Amino acid sequence: MEEVKEMQGGAPSACECRYKKQARSAEEKKQLSNRINRIVGQMNGIGRMVEEDRYCDDILIQLSAVDKAIKGLANAILDTHMHTCMIEEIQRGNTAAVDEIVDLFRRFQ
Repeated sequence: MEEVKEMQGGAPSACECRYKKQARSAEEKKQLSNRINRIVGQMNGIGRMVEEDRYCDDILIQLSAVDKAIKGLANAILDTHMHTCMIEEIQRGNTAAVDEIVDLFRRFQ
């Protein structure tokens, strides 16, 4: 039986880290899926703008919005990961988890 840790606010954690698998709650899955679907919709809209030969500035503005939406999604997932898997692993003395955190931050730069 898999252990599901509690996050702040009492919701199950949302990580499937390399140390152990933790299930995302139905509500968290729904929230993440909604954000992803919104980003996909924005990208489809940008594709239509290109096909319609829309003004470059308008396309660039929409691309910037998608970029911010993706970064927001990534930050939400990272926040959950840090507050679940990483805290637990550091408390256990697993210093390799610190290397994982450092690597994640390098990828975000």
